[in-house]
Amino acid sequence: MEKKNIRIKDIAQLAGVSSGTVDRVLHNRGKVSEEALRKVLQTLKEIDYKPNLIARTLGTKKTFRIAVLIPDPSQDEYWAQSEVGIKQAINDWHQYDVQIKTYFFDLYHKDSFLRVTHAVLQARPDGIVIAPIFYHEALPFLQQCQSYKIPFTIFNTDIREVRPLSFIGQNLYESGRVAAELMCLGHQKTGTLAVLHINEDSVNSIHLLDKQRGFQQYIKEKDLTGVKIKVLNIKDSENGKEVKRILELLEDETLQGVYVTTSKGVSFIAALLQKLNRVDLRLIGYDLLPENIKYLEAGTIRFLINQNAKHQTFLGIQQLANYLFLRKEPLAHNFLPLEIITRENLCSYLRSAVPHF
Repeated sequence: MEKKNIRIKDIAQLAGVSSGTVDRVLHNRGKVSEEALRKVLQTLKEIDYKPNLIARTLGTKKTFRIAVLIPDPSQDEYWAQSEVGIKQAINDWHQYDVQIKTYFFDLYHKDSFLRVTHAVLQARPDGIVIAPIFYHEALPFLQQCQSYKIPFTIFNTDIREVRPLSFIGQNLYESGRVAAELMCLGHQKTGTLAVLHINEDSVNSIHLLDKQRGFQQYIKEKDLTGVKIKVLNIKDSENGKEVKRILELLEDETLQGVYVTTSKGVSFIAALLQKLNRVDLRLIGYDLLPENIKYLEAGTIRFLINQNAKHQTFLGIQQLANYLFLRKEPLAHNFLPLEIITRENLCSYLRSAVPHF
């Protein structure tokens, strides 16, 4: 099929959608579902339908520049998965005059985050996608973005004081409640449960506090007066004093279960539990990182709540690109499902749910 002879109905047939849907995408009129939009854009890509033709149809030849800010993926496998989502988005959008530049900041140092956000503002991108894990530093940055009229989407951590185009992620308060429900299944109504924040500053990380609040509220609502909750903030798991605090907790005979709010931290606790031979404890954490999968398969981790970092980042970029390129307004809150993974459903989940784009 010669490109000069390609008609709307040809594109519709290839994409498996109606001609009206293709027309709405090309002329930015009316509503189109995310799935239909993806099919049409993918078809345009496959037939090499040039971006400048689409741009002329939309009345613009502008190249849109998107800045994506995430923690350094070399520091944490969770953010390495997030980088995979960025690469997928770059691959999907590079033909459509959308340039995506990634900025990495140090996961453990606020100054690094401040330097990166300053560089991004200096670059004046057309849009920003960000994981604002440093709440106190991210808030003024996002307010500056608003004053400069730079649209942004946020993922992983919802900052309620700003009004992004969209938030992509899980409802973390509900996530904490789900963890508490899983913790209480079949357990006695006495003893100690622990909530551990590992290798992050929970005071400046509202996403961790939301999880903790949801966990505590569930226990309170169930009137489990015989259950005591201990909260530990471990900023440096390689510090001998901090490890001693954790060991003292894990050796407590009243301890029934441990809820770790960080993805990387749960495998650290799992390793300690194996050394202590405390197979009686119920350990709950987050995300299908390689180490977490290993301990889930071994039975040391009982439940993982998968947050799907790849999909979060990919959606954040996709929704911003759709807005810039097609003026398609995204959902204000795009809450992803709370996926509970056990040793029993792990294999079927990995077969069916990955890559999740």
